[in-house]
Amino acid sequence: MSVPHLPALRKGRPYESLDKVQVKDHKTGEVCAEVSQVNAGIVRKDLARIGEARASLKKFTVEQLIEITAKAGELFLNGTLPLGDKGHTQSPQEYIATLSRTSGLPHIMVKRNMAKIHFAMTNMKTVLNGLSRGLDMSVIDNGFGTQAGCPVAYFPTANALGLVMPSNSPAVNSLWLPSIALKTPVVIKPGRDEPWTPFRLIQAFIAAGAPAEAFGFYPTDHEGSGEVVKLCGRSLVFGDVNIAKMYENNPRVQVHGPGWSKIIIGEDKIENWKDYIDVIVSSISDNGGRSCINASAVLVPKHGREIADAIAQRLGPVEPLPSDDENARLSGFANPKMAEYIDGAIDADLKTPGAEDVTAKYRNGPRKVEFQGGVFLRPTIIRCDSWEHPLANREFLCPYASVVEVPQAEVLGKIGYSLIVTAITEDPAFTEQLLECPTIDRLNLGPISTMKISWDQPHEGNMFEFLYKRRSIEKA
Repeated sequence: MSVPHLPALRKGRPYESLDKVQVKDHKTGEVCAEVSQVNAGIVRKDLARIGEARASLKKFTVEQLIEITAKAGELFLNGTLPLGDKGHTQSPQEYIATLSRTSGLPHIMVKRNMAKIHFAMTNMKTVLNGLSRGLDMSVIDNGFGTQAGCPVAYFPTANALGLVMPSNSPAVNSLWLPSIALKTPVVIKPGRDEPWTPFRLIQAFIAAGAPAEAFGFYPTDHEGSGEVVKLCGRSLVFGDVNIAKMYENNPRVQVHGPGWSKIIIGEDKIENWKDYIDVIVSSISDNGGRSCINASAVLVPKHGREIADAIAQRLGPVEPLPSDDENARLSGFANPKMAEYIDGAIDADLKTPGAEDVTAKYRNGPRKVEFQGGVFLRPTIIRCDSWEHPLANREFLCPYASVVEVPQAEVLGKIGYSLIVTAITEDPAFTEQLLECPTIDRLNLGPISTMKISWDQPHEGNMFEFLYKRRSIEKA
């Protein structure tokens, strides 16, 4: 049977282009699918009429769209859904295997990502309640209403939500899911190596009763991605430091770049550091170290050498396993050059005095290894003498973290932006400083993994406040 063809979806309608790219198995190079590519002109043409897509969602109440989202979540997790426009279908097991083949994620990690997406979709009422601070969603249906006994009105900030998606982790798709219940169509530019999750989600929504017109799926180049961001009233963009800097002053764009998430142990808890190794290890290594919420630095007032060694003893021996092994903890690289770059960057910076790869003595072989035809990076824990070392505040697409001794009085002035900080302390004064620190996006107080997400709280930006603005209103 021929390989599947994933068409572009122009307001839900399949479109086959003469220009196609192949999505391949990261180990064997076997073609898993062909994906139609569209140019920037098609994106511009379709977005000029995006109001029709929004109109298709406005026919529903928010409550109805929440029910559709929940049904779509069940279909995403358990259903057999269309895969492309050539008669192919995809069961959950086939989705898991195919995504693993092209992204390098082992099956067990794909399953966990599926479960996260399913949970968000089937608990959308709770998610929206948290994001909107308990707003009665009929206010969105009617345009106005009351909240806490006061008149209130909200208006949409955009006719569509643009999405420039990555290929590293399927669960990032959960960030855009509230937009459908909030009557905002999506225009998705999928990651080159991970078209599977957004396409499957779209098919699940349509099968659950959502209007097909509300979904755009536009595999495209850099110019086309730019048009998505330029022409959608609001956009989520995933990328590296350069992408983050490009859009950092654009309020219409929510950038999801490096997280620089951290674990801080306070002076009052540092003597009990052995009690927190499990939390530290999971924060660094869960999901193969691929998430922006993985911890990439551990800051402690003392015992840095012992703590680094304890983490390294746990992570250093970790090796690649077959993709279907339930104990697999490492992800392969769809682009082996990325693995080469990371490996080389770490080794180059280790030449700067003041840093040690503590995992080296616990690894059986080099950091970068080939296994069953794939390229993997084994975990790396670096002990740095100071926060100024080039490896102290770095983030890589693998299990990587630095361990640095920093006096508690100085730590919040040094850490810079942090998507998530897990602060292990019960010191009231230090807790107050943490609560007031403007560079921390999300704060966990106590030994909580940085990987733990509460869906009823903003993960990185509040989707409700991004898509709707409050206005003053008086009604006779």
